Amino acid sequence: MSEFAARVERVEPSATLAISNLAGELEADGVDVVDLSVGEPDFPTPENIVEAGKDAMDAGHTGYTSSNGIPELKEAIADKLADDGLDYATDEIIVTPGGKQALFETFQTLIDDGDEVCLLDPAWVSYEAMVKLAGGSLSRVDLTPYDLQLEPALDDLAAAVSDDTELLVVNSPSNPTGAVYSDAALEGVRDLAVEHDITTISDEIYKEITYGVEPTSLGTLEGMADRTVTINGFSKAYSMTGWRLGYLAAPEALVGQAAKLHSHSVSCATNFVQHAGVEALENTDRAVAQMTEAFEERRDLLADLLADHGIEVSKSEGAFYMMVPVDEDDQRWCEDALEGPNVATTPGSAFGTPGYARFSYANSQERLREAVDRLADEGLF
Repeated sequence: MSEFAARVERVEPSATLAISNLAGELEADGVDVVDLSVGEPDFPTPENIVEAGKDAMDAGHTGYTSSNGIPELKEAIADKLADDGLDYATDEIIVTPGGKQALFETFQTLIDDGDEVCLLDPAWVSYEAMVKLAGGSLSRVDLTPYDLQLEPALDDLAAAVSDDTELLVVNSPSNPTGAVYSDAALEGVRDLAVEHDITTISDEIYKEITYGVEPTSLGTLEGMADRTVTINGFSKAYSMTGWRLGYLAAPEALVGQAAKLHSHSVSCATNFVQHAGVEALENTDRAVAQMTEAFEERRDLLADLLADHGIEVSKSEGAFYMMVPVDEDDQRWCEDALEGPNVATTPGSAFGTPGYARFSYANSQERLREAVDRLADEGLF
């Protein structure tokens, strides 16, 4: 066999999926694992969405669609974005098989060999891999000295970017921290983006899952509409991880270029899934609110349980994650947590932040209590 492509060899497998896969193997062997590693809601897809998917299949919506998405879904997405203060026409939207594909297409469209991309650490694991696959280089800004918030780190961000920076990635609410960045933080991003002519990605996949705060979409700020790619999807808010449905919204010129990659790779998102997506956007607000309320209760419980063991954490304002300070060798700590008490978590080093473990509280209150008890009994707290 010939040598493998350098672009593939310069990336590692997804750490979050690797931990989840290992937990799945243990469970297949009969081990009772409390899995706090996976970024997946533990609720079933709301029934009205499931029925819409079934109805679409029954109606014969099982063939190819137009590559960028069915008109009904693009119109529903444009309406949703308008509610968020964003002005996108339907020809500025590409519907993708999952939000991850939308991100991948954006990186591939914008980044050439050597182009610099700035990440805010802790950063979702696949950003780095996508940059490397596109041939880009990385600059990084560590938010851990600032309680995982961006606003107090703006001076550090200013020092990290320059006229050579091609792309800046902002994920609010954040995976893995759950932080929701303030308007002042986003305005600081805007000022730097305009000063240095930087394109931005606003990854808003957790935008509907917040606790008492209303996230601002970066593209709504003055000067940002023409330099922002807004990414979102259906996996998290609507508990549709396996349906694989997402989208990107961007200026028409960028969409035209990304659409070429889209058409030559995935062709289109699944037809009947797109019809279910229309139902998700138009008739599922109540179910989303109920799931978000449950996540908030779990967040509060987990923070209290950790505090009982002397562990203070930054309470997330969105998503369903918590960064928990652990041993300096976080990789080893997570391995010990899985091998001993059979609790699956994700090492912070996978997100560019060693010394932490990411806990997902997309699990029942009973299982969260059990996880903390197990870890404490094994002396890991």
